[in-house]
Amino acid sequence: MKKSNLTTADFFCWAGGFSEWFRQKWINVIFWLDLWKPAIDTHSLNHPEAKHYHWNILELDTPEKINKVVPDTDVLTGSPPCVSFSSSNKSWKADKSLWIQLIEAYLRIVLVKKKNWKLKYWLMENVSNSSKYVQSKYTAEELWLPEEYWVLEIPVWEHLLASDYWAPQNRTRYVCWDFPLPKKTHEWKEILIQNVLNNLGDSFFWKQKDSIKDPVYWFEIKSSELTDHFYDTRVSEHDWKKAKRLKTDHWFMWKMDFPERLNRTSRTVMATQSASTREAILFWAEKSNWGEYKSYRLPTIREIACFMWFPINYLFQWTNEWNKYRLVWNAVCPPMSWALAWAILEAEWLDSNKYYPLKSKKADLIYNLNSKEIKQLKKEPLRKIDSKFLQHIPYLKSLSFRVDLTNRKTIDFNKWIEWKVELHHWTGKNMKVETDVPKSLIESISSEIQIDALDKDIKNILSKWLISSKVLQERYCNINEDKSLLKPEDLLEKVRILIDKYLPEEEYKDYLIKNNFFKIIDRWEVPLRQIVWFYILNKIIKELD
Repeated sequence: MKKSNLTTADFFCWAGGFSEWFRQKWINVIFWLDLWKPAIDTHSLNHPEAKHYHWNILELDTPEKINKVVPDTDVLTGSPPCVSFSSSNKSWKADKSLWIQLIEAYLRIVLVKKKNWKLKYWLMENVSNSSKYVQSKYTAEELWLPEEYWVLEIPVWEHLLASDYWAPQNRTRYVCWDFPLPKKTHEWKEILIQNVLNNLGDSFFWKQKDSIKDPVYWFEIKSSELTDHFYDTRVSEHDWKKAKRLKTDHWFMWKMDFPERLNRTSRTVMATQSASTREAILFWAEKSNWGEYKSYRLPTIREIACFMWFPINYLFQWTNEWNKYRLVWNAVCPPMSWALAWAILEAEWLDSNKYYPLKSKKADLIYNLNSKEIKQLKKEPLRKIDSKFLQHIPYLKSLSFRVDLTNRKTIDFNKWIEWKVELHHWTGKNMKVETDVPKSLIESISSEIQIDALDKDIKNILSKWLISSKVLQERYCNINEDKSLLKPEDLLEKVRILIDKYLPEEEYKDYLIKNNFFKIIDRWEVPLRQIVWFYILNKIIKELD
């Protein structure tokens, strides 16, 4: 096989997911275009040999403008912005017209360059949902070009999974192109989260090794040369507790790992750097003297870059962590790019040289996140006094029953807070809800537990940690800072501890009693623990005022 002398131009380059791995396969990237300054600056730092254009692609709206700015190359690559197509952060409902224009602007360049006869291959990458908005072919008229440019057909499109190409994360992307399907390479080696963490070393405690070995490429650099890794990424307790609840005790979705399980590939690096969502990626940061986790942290920029397969000496050029994060998560997953580049070389009967690392230019990096400073964890923010609350009692869902505490039916939060307890059976259209505790229910549970002792413990909770429904709302909104008083979520936890005292889970998890008290929920038998929980919480709320 001959060595490659192919050239390529990269559009919407972000941190360089296409560019770096086409370079590794010895396809020369000679042109970059992006409107986002951090992307252009990052490319210029890592690939100074190419021309970089800080330009709006929508301005390249005629063949004359395209040919003046964009050189003729053998390959074109593009990864248009995907935020509006992503299903995260409710953005699936966003206006997609601008993003569709950007896709069509890139395809317009493809069609113009194909008519110049040098262009052999092109490809475009985006999130999976974008496939609904990409046509199988485009006429010249649809791309706002003269008739002589005929038609652009999209012969191949697939949803590719990054972990099939040796990436340490499960990230699915829609890719369309006009060359053979790349071969899956996951059988070579699977890069686990633990591999990445072990190789990079402890980020929070600054326990540096003399040298750092790249978990993917296996070259070494001095630890002093590793950027954007040795800094404090711990998150506030209220954030990780919320994430834990959403991951491990969601009211209808499946259970997720908390913290992340390390003997697997990383989940998809999400568009937001949130620490309090179900999608958050969280690792443990500190352990107590008894070996229990006491704090958690987000991945460092260097860790997520490794999850995306960027080499450890790849530099991200901007002045804050958030935009460095955006540079990484917006990029094409590099091993997928590597496989696509290799498919082009095979189609051309070309070979590539052995991988060689970039020459690191840390001295030119304007901002390195590395710091020994211990950051001040953010306080839980204030909520408006009319903030709604709805949460079920933690870790007590059985046979499709759950007990919720809510204030949603309050009419005027400035006058009266109406806290309600609801026993739910099923979800969606088939859901049935009970809100009242009939006398027959009290009689039924009295035969199962010592209800007088239970009532005494309930009064103890009321006298020690609760004052009124209004104060409970103020604690939820963080207006009242008296930590001796319970928040609604704290109350639910207290009740959970109380139920475990009288009805231990290991003995009563699936213990059923005859249902001779509910009319709306018409099951013959109901779980005792949920019924007693419903009784306890109802009694507390009714006696609160």
